[in-house]
Amino acid sequence: MTDKLEQMTERYQEIQTLVSDPAIMKDQNRYRELMRELAGLEEVVAQYGKFKKLKSEIEDTEALLEEGGEGELAKLAREELEALREQEEQLENELKLLLIPKDPLDLKNIIMEIRAGTGGEEAGLFAADLFRMYSKYAESNRWAIEILSSHETEIGGFKEIIYSISGKSVYASLRYESGVHRVQRVPATEASGRIHTSAVTVAVLPEAEQTEIELRAEELRVDVYRSSGPGGQSVNTTDSAVRITHIPTGLVVTCQDEKSQHKNKAKALRVLRARLFEQEEEKKHAERAAARRTQVGSGDRSERIRTYNYPQSRVTDHRINLTLYRLEEVMLGDLQEIIDALRLSAREEYLKRLAV
Repeated sequence: MTDKLEQMTERYQEIQTLVSDPAIMKDQNRYRELMRELAGLEEVVAQYGKFKKLKSEIEDTEALLEEGGEGELAKLAREELEALREQEEQLENELKLLLIPKDPLDLKNIIMEIRAGTGGEEAGLFAADLFRMYSKYAESNRWAIEILSSHETEIGGFKEIIYSISGKSVYASLRYESGVHRVQRVPATEASGRIHTSAVTVAVLPEAEQTEIELRAEELRVDVYRSSGPGGQSVNTTDSAVRITHIPTGLVVTCQDEKSQHKNKAKALRVLRARLFEQEEEKKHAERAAARRTQVGSGDRSERIRTYNYPQSRVTDHRINLTLYRLEEVMLGDLQEIIDALRLSAREEYLKRLAV
């Protein structure tokens, strides 16, 4: 393990030198690639630095005890050595987890798609609630959100909302949010006070760079039309809405939020690129996808992953049997405990497979 950590430290120092080279800075693709690698090494190198410092303290304390002597000073040294060895074991375990090969997608930004499923207007309202929840979580991490496309309902919900989240390790944090999110509550539209169950689907797509997915003009059919709002009323008097069809795959993306046809087309291309990238990744990494299914779910949009029960103030993630009784805080964006538990479960499953 030490050899591997030394190699990673040397590589980290090498990249720090490279990214300050003006020639590298001019090549934006290369520079971006190196900065991602640097970010991926940063945590493990920092932890290894702490580990080496701790080892040095242990050696100094052991040397002190070997010199002999009794009394209060020796007693304190033995107590300190015991505490230092406990820290050493903990740090060593943390380093083993950090050495688990990282998915190169983890550092990517994402495009998140939230769609109302079963439950009519109530499902649309819950889709809006989930969007607010993820927005607040993104804000707490200082990530940037940009709405790419949305279709609102007449009472303030969303039939569908598609948006990007940009920042440090966004995909690593939110990759396990794909699937069906179920809500149990008394809808605002329900006069009799009965509890209804509705569902919303969430998809998390790593956002592709233009250089990663090439979109040829001859493979795209671009249609323009007038955008409309809830209930079908006209929003625009110009043909600014854009529908792009990727002919080889049949994938269709629409965007009408902007008044500019050019901006709508640019946003639609980002979504299309992300969907095509996801398809390619699934083809290339079938084994990785299978491994994910044994950990915390496949990310399949048809898989029920979580239930939000309002009468009991309960959130349950069915993949890892985690239940929290603080629904209000979760809906305000306090997702870290759930996300940490999902990531830990994935790591533990990986370590179990290594031990077989």
